[in-house]
Amino acid sequence: MKLSPGRIRFGKREVGDGAPCYVIAEAGANHNRDLDMAKALIDAAAAAKADAVKFQTYSGATLYSTKAPDFEYLADLTDKKPHELLEDISLPREWQPELAEYCGDRIDFLSSPFDRQAVDELDALDVPAFKIASFELVDLPFIEYTASKGRPLILSTGMATIGEIDDAIQAARNAGATDLALLQCASLYPSPPSIINLRSIPALKAAFGVPVGLSDHTLGTHISSASIAIGANVIEKHFTLDRSLEGPDHSFAIEPAELRNLVDHVRDVEAALGDGVKRGPSPEEDEEMYAKARRSIVAATEIPAGSVIRRDQLTVKRPGHGIAPKFIEALVGRTATSDIEYDDIITWDML
Repeated sequence: MKLSPGRIRFGKREVGDGAPCYVIAEAGANHNRDLDMAKALIDAAAAAKADAVKFQTYSGATLYSTKAPDFEYLADLTDKKPHELLEDISLPREWQPELAEYCGDRIDFLSSPFDRQAVDELDALDVPAFKIASFELVDLPFIEYTASKGRPLILSTGMATIGEIDDAIQAARNAGATDLALLQCASLYPSPPSIINLRSIPALKAAFGVPVGLSDHTLGTHISSASIAIGANVIEKHFTLDRSLEGPDHSFAIEPAELRNLVDHVRDVEAALGDGVKRGPSPEEDEEMYAKARRSIVAATEIPAGSVIRRDQLTVKRPGHGIAPKFIEALVGRTATSDIEYDDIITWDML
């Protein structure tokens, strides 16, 4: 099926301006290495009507040097080194085929790869797209390898300059990627709204000519919903079954009911955007409110048949199915052709 201009496809879903926003429920590491919990996350994302559920595929030893400094924002949660912590919370790779099968036709299965083995494993599962995390955006050889698989790429741009984004896109294009999307992102967990910069979404679209969305690490769902109004084509949002669970990503994630609200709000905002053409009443408004709640000219006193109408005999009230208020001066001096009672709605056939 031919795509509309400016759109790409993730599996069966078109992504881009004019298409429904592609909502990614980011499970990440919130499975706590419990297969049943991972499946429950999939169930929750599908029930919320998200388009995709996404995990992360990495190994602590291949992701961090053993000499990497500790993260201060995790100091209250763990005293483990980054490579130890990431290994402890990593998704067991042997789960991936089972999780992908569990998603079935209900929801797309995605996982962010962090090494070439992960790319190969996810490619074998026929994932609809690869998501490159913000921290990996500068690893151009990795982007080239991922792009060489021929699948759509979603590039997150947290902390990236325009030059770094351009480098990543060129690396992907040079390796054969045709379908690309970018995500505006702030790489703090949680992120304050003041650093989100939603206005960069249309700016990135103009600069690179690809669909652009938001990877949202703020608390709550309102920033994600607002991004739709400024043109977000993709939203990625961390979620958990319970924010009180132990683990580095639970505390700033949204819970299942909030995820469902987010998807509902996204669809409501999409419906509310319209086409930008200012028209008269909608059919729904015209059915009752247009005629009954607008104003028209009403008799302020009794006006006997044959009398010449004075201005003090006229006023303006609701409803609106009489003569429009803008014609009130045009009625002055006309002759009533029938008796007009106090508070009658005046129509042209009375004159």
